[in-house]
Amino acid sequence: MAAKGNTSLHKGIPSLKDAFVLIVKTEWNAPIVNKLEAGVKKIFLQQGIQCKTIIVPGAIEIPFAVKQHYTYSNIVPDAYITLGTVIRGDTPHFDYVCKTITDGVLQLNLSLDVPVIFGVLTVDNEQQAIERIGGKHGHKGEEAAVTAIKMIALNRKLK
Repeated sequence: MAAKGNTSLHKGIPSLKDAFVLIVKTEWNAPIVNKLEAGVKKIFLQQGIQCKTIIVPGAIEIPFAVKQHYTYSNIVPDAYITLGTVIRGDTPHFDYVCKTITDGVLQLNLSLDVPVIFGVLTVDNEQQAIERIGGKHGHKGEEAAVTAIKMIALNRKLK
């Protein structure tokens, strides 16, 4: 069970210069996903980080879009943030989608030279999603942005 967000995450955010992040978000559950994106952009605006968003139909398409962008774009970002919301239904489809997107982001993190942040909500119902976009479980979009900043700083330090 998730705690009330990672309250220590917002401490010690490194200052980055010339950082650029690509957000890859889904069309599905747009009202929730758009609020995740707004949380990311709020933090990036505060930190002076540039970002761009591309949209894919569903969560399973996120890893493909990240990989294609990384492979073929003239501008490789300092990090990618994946945003989506998968809500459990009456069939096992939820389990397959959640495993596929999780495995896909893991594979990207192991194969790309930049971090790919997992900002996909996997919840049982819409109320749980709402609780994670500024409710009692914090704002997972903001947390994804802070995680991206910290991972960019770490990646730069390690290179």
